[in-house]
Amino acid sequence: MSDLLFSVFPNENFVDLGLYQYGWEQCAPAHSFGPAARNHYIFHYVISGTGTLLADDEHGNTTEWQVKSGQGFMLFPGQVNTYIADSKLPWEYTWVEFDGLRAREIVTTAGLSLNHPVYHASSKELRNQMMEEMLYLSHHPEESPFHLIGHLYLFLDYFMRSAATVHVKQNGSIRNFYIKEALSFIEQNFQNDISVEDISAFCGLNRSYFGKIFHDTIGRSPQEFLISYRMTKATELLKITSLSIADIGNAVGYPNQLHFSRAFKNVYGISPRNWRNENKLE
Repeated sequence: MSDLLFSVFPNENFVDLGLYQYGWEQCAPAHSFGPAARNHYIFHYVISGTGTLLADDEHGNTTEWQVKSGQGFMLFPGQVNTYIADSKLPWEYTWVEFDGLRAREIVTTAGLSLNHPVYHASSKELRNQMMEEMLYLSHHPEESPFHLIGHLYLFLDYFMRSAATVHVKQNGSIRNFYIKEALSFIEQNFQNDISVEDISAFCGLNRSYFGKIFHDTIGRSPQEFLISYRMTKATELLKITSLSIADIGNAVGYPNQLHFSRAFKNVYGISPRNWRNENKLE
């Protein structure tokens, strides 16, 4: 059996949660990776052995963490980190790289952050089920994208439920309810002329309070999220349809083509037409 399995996910059309790469490795003694920064979330679960994580906290200060079997560690987008297997008892671990519109919410619900990147399970059974899903991904890269995304969702379900603290479960429930309501409203109405006021009113919340809890949970303002969601939907239509730029803009909530093109360029750095020319599926 090889001491390394590694696969890259071939499909980028998943918006809420996307899978990027995944694998398993029995590390050599003192094997290290970094310093480096990633574009997405990467979670490592340690099956056996021990090692050290060196990671920047929210203030940019490097903190050292010892991570052993039964624990795990999260690498955050844009964070500089290094991890090193022990020289005598090196890590065996499995990992999953993921991201998407719901990723920040999931990681936060699990209680992990730049200041607290180490995973501790409150349930051994759920922890083991999480590990099985990660290993399943590592061993079945040939399955269809929807099949693999299904197992990503199962992994994240076990990840959240095994790690979520009692504090998060008790005090986060009402806040999480409002955020889920807001996300559902955006998903169902993004193509309409909706505003942050409309979203907060739907949730029955004051706009400023709604904006605060949304940003704390999702990691961006409601307006930023709405624009990001619309633009992601626009890229799907640009890639897989022959609709005109004006029709696509209208389909994602921009009846004015000029406004749509300007917003798209602010996010992607190029016009919708040029983006389509570079990414259109034949």
